[in-house]
Amino acid sequence: MQIGELSDRAGVSHRTIHYYERLGLVQPAEREGAGYRYYDETALRRLEKIAALKRLGLSLDEIAAVIDLYFEDASGIRGKVKVLEILEAQLTKANAQLHELATFKHDLENNIARMRTLITEAKRK
Repeated sequence: MQIGELSDRAGVSHRTIHYYERLGLVQPAEREGAGYRYYDETALRRLEKIAALKRLGLSLDEIAAVIDLYFEDASGIRGKVKVLEILEAQLTKANAQLHELATFKHDLENNIARMRTLITEAKRK
């Protein structure tokens, strides 16, 4: 299929497909002498997998690290294991950020209370 049909079937723009090609996420099955790209069902499945992985919150770099695993292993287990590792690392990072934010919030609340006390004391003088 040509890029227009692939674009329609995958629900992504031509530019997105070209961008994914540059990143190595999708490759045309063949090129015609005039430079036209032709894609097969594998390209469509890869675009669908990219969309699914993006919905999980993976970056394109992370997707690049796992997408081939899904197509090398028919069960998809290797890809799923790698995605699980990425998601667990993201959760660990998010928990650390939440802890930092909670500490920052606590410090802000204390500073606000302190400033209110200083203002009240200054008004009494």
